[in-house]
Amino acid sequence: MSQSPDALPTTAPPGDWRLFSAEIRVSLAYVEALVAPGVLTATERDAVISALEQIKREFEQGIFKPADDDLFGALDERLSQIAPMESAKLNAARSRSEQTVTALRLWVMDELDGLINALADIQRALIQQAETHLGTLMPGYTHMQPAGVVTVCHWLLSYFWMLARDQERLVSMIGRTSQCPMGSGAIGGIPYALDRSSLAGVIGFADVTQNSMDAIGDLDFGAELLFYVSLIGVHLSRLAEDFILYSNPALGFVRVDDAYTVRSSALPAKRNPNAVERARGKAGLILGDLAGFLATLKGLPSTYNQDTQENRLALYHAVDTLKSMVKVMEGVISTLQFFPERMLKALDERVLMGDLADYLISRGVSHREAFGVVEKLIARAARAEKTLTELPLADFEAESKAFDADVFAIFDFARAAAQRNVTGGTAPAAQRKQIRAALDWMVENGLE
Repeated sequence: MSQSPDALPTTAPPGDWRLFSAEIRVSLAYVEALVAPGVLTATERDAVISALEQIKREFEQGIFKPADDDLFGALDERLSQIAPMESAKLNAARSRSEQTVTALRLWVMDELDGLINALADIQRALIQQAETHLGTLMPGYTHMQPAGVVTVCHWLLSYFWMLARDQERLVSMIGRTSQCPMGSGAIGGIPYALDRSSLAGVIGFADVTQNSMDAIGDLDFGAELLFYVSLIGVHLSRLAEDFILYSNPALGFVRVDDAYTVRSSALPAKRNPNAVERARGKAGLILGDLAGFLATLKGLPSTYNQDTQENRLALYHAVDTLKSMVKVMEGVISTLQFFPERMLKALDERVLMGDLADYLISRGVSHREAFGVVEKLIARAARAEKTLTELPLADFEAESKAFDADVFAIFDFARAAAQRNVTGGTAPAAQRKQIRAALDWMVENGLE
């Protein structure tokens, strides 16, 4: 589609305009590389480079506005208007297919760097909050039922390590993506003595693709990115779910800052965590992008197909969606308010029944028998309408001679957390070790 130099865009197109900078970068390097094999003279090279730089300025100024779904066609047409003879030679030595997949690979690599840094912001916020709440006790849940005593520090750092795995996955795919397709031509390579390895290095790739048919049809890196982005979305959605549950007045463990909530239109006293809910909802949209991408990809024959025009939209949408999700969650974490007294009040002796069984086991009672004794004690307390700590020692001794007066020390929540002094446990020393490990991980990965 031809573009009028006088036409100013009113809104940014939603599609391949994102690849503009990458395509200019590839084209500038490719033009330079075509001089050595004699495809372009030095004069012709300079003319094409000048034209590309002009188009870049026009794009930045809003003068050049490619169609939403035809960036490469618009670029070629504008280039032919500025340098018709020279651009004809350039296009004889490359295909639209390799242009597209090369620019897309570069865009993905840039986005990987951006996502890695954005996730690091969330990780830093988690560490900062965790350091403040190393001794703040709270119930830990499995099956949505109280299951043990943990700390706010331990809970928050559980999400740090989820994101650390996400980070490692993103880093691992950079090498697989950093392979340059230029020189693949339309299907079988190009008939010019092009130094592909040198060209790849100039553009910023680590290596070159090994098969031209595979190179122009390969979107594995797109599927991989979508899966990783989807999994990050799932992890952040789980954290959002925790925030939504824990901010419910029935628990009241945390308060989401007013910047991320909205007053109910019908109930003035009700604060809805809208931003957190929307972040949770965005994870589903990203999963949809992944499913749609794979559904399109699975039906394609080898090499390049125009269906991938639609697939690229899924990549753009998923990355944009995750970025907005990450920004919200980082803000929510950084401003989250905690209520230790509510968390402590929510703890009851049910979460200590495993500790009570361990008490018996440490005194030689078998595992099976110990759990049976605890169940009988729970039933005895229920019949008496009392808690276990309200039962006399005689009731404990009636169920097992292994009990002694020190059994009541079991019913101490801080003790329950403190005795789990193993790597990954809830003891203060273990948590300090975990914080240190998290900080070290950040440093080792250049994210401090």
